Amino acid sequence: MRLWINGREREAPILGTVEDLARWLELPPFGSAVELNGQVVRRPDYAATGLKEGDRLEVVRLVGGG
Repeated sequence: MRLWINGREREAPILGTVEDLARWLELPPFGSAVELNGQVVRRPDYAATGLKEGDRLEVVRLVGGG
């Protein structure tokens, strides 16, 4: 499955949902956000939000520090 993630085309295994994507990318349960085709996906909606070939995603991981 080809997806655009943070502006780069990537080959991924077949991922049915944003939840599958989060698992594949090993996103932490807190401190990350996913935007799918220009729309932010709320974490409670990850399991119900499907992915398809060619989708464009922006994935952000928050980093703390001082």
